This record gives sequence, C-alpha cells and structure tokens, in this order.
Amino acid sequence: MSRKLIFNVFKYNPLDKDDRPKLKTYEMDETDGMTVFVALNYIRDRLDHTLQFDFVCRAGICGSCSMVINGTPKLACKTLTSDYKDGEITLLPLPVFELIGDLSINTAKWMNDMSKDVASWIHTNEQTIIDNIELPMEPEVADEVFELDRCIECGCCIAACGTKQMRPRFKGAVALNKVARFLADPRDDRTHADMFELIGDDEGIFGCMSLLGCDDTCPKDLPLQSKLAYLRRKMVSQT
Repeated sequence: MSRKLIFNVFKYNPLDKDDRPKLKTYEMDETDGMTVFVALNYIRDRLDHTLQFDFVCRAGICGSCSMVINGTPKLACKTLTSDYKDGEITLLPLPVFELIGDLSINTAKWMNDMSKDVASWIHTNEQTIIDNIELPMEPEVADEVFELDRCIECGCCIAACGTKQMRPRFKGAVALNKVARFLADPRDDRTHADMFELIGDDEGIFGCMSLLGCDDTCPKDLPLQSKLAYLRRKMVSQT
C-alpha cells in the first residue's frame, strides 16, 4: 500500500502587494519511484493550478528545478520522496536569487552577471577561423576541462554557501569553478596574475571560509573542495 505524503510548499507572489509569504500544505499518495518533481506536477495538475516552479529537462541536466528541500538545496527531479521516511517534505525557493513566485527563481540574471564578473570565456589573441579543424588537446587536459565544465548553474552551491549569506558580493563556488576551468584550458592565454585581478580578494577566493556547503550540495559532484584549495594556493603565490 502507498503511504501518504505531506508537502509544505512556500507560496508567495511578490508582484501582489496584498500577498504574504506562507506555507501551504498538500497531501497525496506516494507512487513507486516518485521524485519531488513528479509530486510538484501532481500538485499543480490536481490540487493547485497556481503553483509556480521551474523545470526543463526532468533529468538532472538543466538545473532549473533547484530548490530547498527539507533544509538542503537540491534538484527536485533527482530527489526521491522515499528518502524522507516520515513522509513530510518542506519546499522553499533558493535564497540569494530573485524570487519570481512560489518556488520559481531567476537564476539566469545572477549567473549572467557572475559570468561577466569573472570573464568566463576563452581569452586569446589568436584569430579564430571556424573552417579550420580545432587544435588537438591532450586527453588528460581535455578530461580536466570537461570535468569542470559540467556545472549546470543550478545555484545549489550558492544557496548552501554560508559566506554568500554574510557577504552578498562574494562570488561563490560557481564563479571560482569557472576560473579554475579556464586556468586548466590551454586555449586561454590568461595567467595566474590575470586571474588574481578577478578573484584575489575577499569577494573572491580569499573570502571563502571553507565551510564546503557547495561541495556537499553540488548535484553533479564537481570537485569543488579540491579546486577551491587549488585556487587559494595559486592566488597566494601571486601576493
């Protein structure tokens, strides 16, 4: 027999001056293999057509369905309801990001500003000729670049960062990971000294308190702990 699930879901429309933040409770029967994403679709289809939340891929690839699930930033599509033995689940929008409504947040604006802040594109003086065959790269180097490039910009690392809560201008793990990615890329001409100008202060790598909430919550299991330590060593060498 299926068990009953209780969902306490954050509801608030910031565009409605008369609305106030609240938790609304929904009940449903659990199904085999049910994820929080599936449950949210059931709520919106059957119980509350006004519920707002984000999704695109449903496969842990796009990062759109990130939210705080029982106190921890996670992807709704990768989180099984069976993981919560008492059957009660509380859903909140990720902090830091602009709230659109209910569980829907605007990560795109923050990520776009962050990318500009750390200039997250290849910097080279070589002219790109799109008809030419791409220059070869050593397999181990390509693997390292690809590993760091798997970030889906879901925002979980930012939401879990204690430093970010205290220092609003702190760049966070997603930005620092991008710097590590371009340092590893031989096509990028920037030096460690160039990167120091981007992240060599308390808003960058020296502001990180090594609480590692980012590493704990990254749904793609990126090596954030080791890369933050690597960046700190490299940036210290520039002082």
